[in-house]
Amino acid sequence: MTFAPPPKPSPKPAGMAVVIGGTGGIGAALVAGLQAQGFEVLALGRRTQPALDYTDEATVAACAQHVAARLVETDLPLVRLIVATGFLHGQTAGGHNAEPERSWQHLNADALQHNFLINAIGPALVVRHCLPLLPRQGCCVAAFLSARVGSIGDNALGGWYAYRASKAALNQLVHTSAIELARRNKEALCVALHPGTVDTGLSQPFAKTGLQVRPAHEAASDLLAVIDTLPAGSSGQFFDHKGLPIPW
Repeated sequence: MTFAPPPKPSPKPAGMAVVIGGTGGIGAALVAGLQAQGFEVLALGRRTQPALDYTDEATVAACAQHVAARLVETDLPLVRLIVATGFLHGQTAGGHNAEPERSWQHLNADALQHNFLINAIGPALVVRHCLPLLPRQGCCVAAFLSARVGSIGDNALGGWYAYRASKAALNQLVHTSAIELARRNKEALCVALHPGTVDTGLSQPFAKTGLQVRPAHEAASDLLAVIDTLPAGSSGQFFDHKGLPIPW
């Protein structure tokens, strides 16, 4: 009688990865890319269980508790935290339709508030509740998707007041968080990343002729490559999808 050899055990995941906004266009592509790299991945967003809603901080705290419980269950470290949420146009929490401003005459308090809520305040709440879950030793990365138009030094065209200002605020939050994170773990990295113009609902109405628009899976692959090759000393910095630094 012959016996088949026992199946080889599945390799242990490389660690836990969490994608905030993991059900969106680029977020879902990041989830798929991280899974292909061998990570145990948790996707969190408005349509997940638990759901995450930036208008209600309690949901951010609940999601962080969910992640903490999964870390205990799997005995894995949280080595990737990616915040892929963002708002450029669409309906605000106040029920108005917001569009990028072409002039200061188009500035609107409701649109400004919503841009800051999704692009800066929400990620700040993720910082508060999720960054403490990163390990105190070993390399780990917290990456926040920003935008080149949030760069003050690179702004030569004007316009897009709310989006630019809210992403600039996000960049400052990332830089400040990186300083505090380094006190907990000198090997931890916290960065802002510009994904380029991606073929998602956020950018489609503004994809001009001649502008390089890339599919979400390609943008996600580029971003993960940047995350995987961040050099020591890069924490608190702002990079594009090619790994090149962007001025603040």
